[in-house]
Amino acid sequence: MTKKVYIETLGCQMNKSDSEKILGILETQGYKETTLKEEADLLVMNTCSIRAASENKAFSHLGIWKKLKKANPDIKIAVCGCIAQQTKEKIFKRAPQVDLIFGTHNIEELPELIKQLASKEKVCSILKTPYESEEKFYSRRQEGLSAWLPIIEGCDYFCTYCVVPYTRGRQRSRLPEDIISEAKEIISQGYKEITLLGQTVDSYGKDFGKPEITLSSLLRELNGLDGLMRIRFVTSHPADITDELIKTVAKLDKVCEYFHLPMQSGSTEVLAKMKRPYTRDEYLTLVNKIKKEIPDVAITSDFIAGFPGETEEQFNETLSIIDEVGFDQCNVAAYSPRKQTPAAVWKDQISYEEKKRRHLVLFEKTKEATVKANEKYVGRVLQVLPDNYKEQSDEIILTGRTRNNKLTHFKGSKDLIGRHVDVEITEASIWCLKGRIKL
Repeated sequence: MTKKVYIETLGCQMNKSDSEKILGILETQGYKETTLKEEADLLVMNTCSIRAASENKAFSHLGIWKKLKKANPDIKIAVCGCIAQQTKEKIFKRAPQVDLIFGTHNIEELPELIKQLASKEKVCSILKTPYESEEKFYSRRQEGLSAWLPIIEGCDYFCTYCVVPYTRGRQRSRLPEDIISEAKEIISQGYKEITLLGQTVDSYGKDFGKPEITLSSLLRELNGLDGLMRIRFVTSHPADITDELIKTVAKLDKVCEYFHLPMQSGSTEVLAKMKRPYTRDEYLTLVNKIKKEIPDVAITSDFIAGFPGETEEQFNETLSIIDEVGFDQCNVAAYSPRKQTPAAVWKDQISYEEKKRRHLVLFEKTKEATVKANEKYVGRVLQVLPDNYKEQSDEIILTGRTRNNKLTHFKGSKDLIGRHVDVEITEASIWCLKGRIKL
């Protein structure tokens, strides 16, 4: 009899990709995905621990699931992802309704863990290195035109605020031939766009010790695949952007003009405390080099407000870098102490109230920058790949993204979905562009 699984995914694109793999594995165990948690036989919480808010959200959901389990004791609850990797069996104490815990390295072990759960009250498996199954599993990808394709996992940088090296491990690149093989499978399933994933995606290949294997070489191979229309990659580390990569993005017709380059602070002094291996001036030099080589490139970033010891002057340097770079969009967060990270135990912590104030100021600043960046496209014609639509007042409104990742809405017909469309931009806001088909 077919069982049903409901999965809640918190956090980054890598977590979303992991959830697709989990669903694919569970299908081999007789499970079918449901969007209604009330009818599920198995509830899976794929967690994120990058900030305290993400961790609190996970346990809040688990509190709701406790009521579902009380109403139906046969329901099984599993917790996986970064919180599981970091907290391990301690989750059982905080959330005794949980039946299964597995970490970021245990996904391919899931069939065995499901079998153990049939005869045990509680199961917990957290590995320090990835579990490698002899069986080949396929991801159960979400419907649409764009697919995630992980190419590297983990990080070797150990920034003083970040848990990724502790929850995802050290940098591990996938073999190029395995990536190309999966890309061909993705294309055969009808996807038109692939987004390459990694915590430091531009570090791809460094751990092989072979200079001929790089993100640039991989992009060149992928660019030659028939049926693929667009290629993106996230997230890049500013220290690993090479001249070769910039020129490769500029040259290849399927690789989109978009870089996500987390800066984290506009202050060189704060960057040093964060253990970010670049200065403010070096970051600016990199951005200017990218903009010179790639017209209409979109550059987005991440920033932290209220890092321990950050002075008002240093915070103002972050505000000023927003204007100086002209970012297209930024993710901002108040600093959140994380277990195992050095900065979490420093004595010069900023008060909650001050972090909240700086976060709000920074958020408003980045909103202004986004609007300004979008407004420069009004009157321009941009190529859009529509992937969805909605019916509005007897009209079809198509939704898609430009090559440089701008969400765009315009009137059209359903048969244009999955085809490149030239759109003249007529309106810009913080959230999107609006336009009309250029005839």
